[in-house]
Amino acid sequence: QVQLVESGGGLVQPGGSLRLSCAASGSILSSNVMGWYRQAPGKQRDLVATIIAGISTYYADSVKGRFTISKDNAKNTVYLQMNSLKPEDTAVYYCSAAKSKWPPNDYWGQGTQVTVSS
Repeated sequence: QVQLVESGGGLVQPGGSLRLSCAASGSILSSNVMGWYRQAPGKQRDLVATIIAGISTYYADSVKGRFTISKDNAKNTVYLQMNSLKPEDTAVYYCSAAKSKWPPNDYWGQGTQVTVSS
């Protein structure tokens, strides 16, 4: 079992930055693949970014060049640095993890709200 706890959401103006954190506890081997999804009101949950073994990354086209996913293996914590934020980035962001499945969706965090508005 893996427990995921997210933090770092909030309200930011367009063009601003936020960094989300997701601390994983429990079976470290079961969180080899980690990622971030987001869900806006009335829309489906979409994959944003993933990282495998703390090295190999994937980004959705909508966030390429603006978001960066990284992982601190010693802390078993994954980060999502979000720059040049746009109003359309507004959503609840969820951290996810899996042992080897891609995209990762075996374990979920509780979600953290990100609101981009002036």
